[in-house]
Amino acid sequence: MTKSLQNIEDKMKGIDHDSLRYHILMSAKSFKSSWFELGRSLYSVWKDRLYKDWGYSTMDAYTGKEIGIRKQTAMKLLKSYYFLEKEEPQYLKQGVSESEAANMPNYESIDVLRLAKSKKNLDEEDYSNLKKEIFENGKDAREAKKDLNAMIRQRQELDPEEAYQKKRLATARRFLGTLKALKQELEISKLLPAAIIKEAASLIKKLEEELS
Repeated sequence: MTKSLQNIEDKMKGIDHDSLRYHILMSAKSFKSSWFELGRSLYSVWKDRLYKDWGYSTMDAYTGKEIGIRKQTAMKLLKSYYFLEKEEPQYLKQGVSESEAANMPNYESIDVLRLAKSKKNLDEEDYSNLKKEIFENGKDAREAKKDLNAMIRQRQELDPEEAYQKKRLATARRFLGTLKALKQELEISKLLPAAIIKEAASLIKKLEEELS
């Protein structure tokens, strides 16, 4: 038994077997085969701040010290579970047996799917195709992320107007930042007439209105 598993088992001693706290520790033991159970429990702990009842000041302290999971991993777990609960509830309702759990998508693949859902330039067909690759074909997170990035690039190429507007906005913001820095430098150095500085201020105002 690894040291981390031994630590979890030690913490389980003396805790009510019917409690949520015990259930989370049990889920952490079988993390690889039942991440969604752990994610569901962690979401409850985070939402209701139950970690405070167990003597931890923060969620990070609880996940790190009690169940040996880093902050980034814990947040991905609970976000991935919440995503399934919100966007794919039928999957959770089906239930997953212990033998089937080993073949289910891992939390990192679900996290990629969650990111895909939030991309405004991807349509429902893009999302459905990626979901099929993850749920039915077992595509891992690394490959799923490559597919997602390829979809995003393709959509940007197919929508030149949107790409143009993004480039225009980025250029205007860089120009505004440069202009503000130059104006401040001129005000301090007084190397140019006040009238020119005034014109620069007017141009800055126009750019800010344009960007807003």
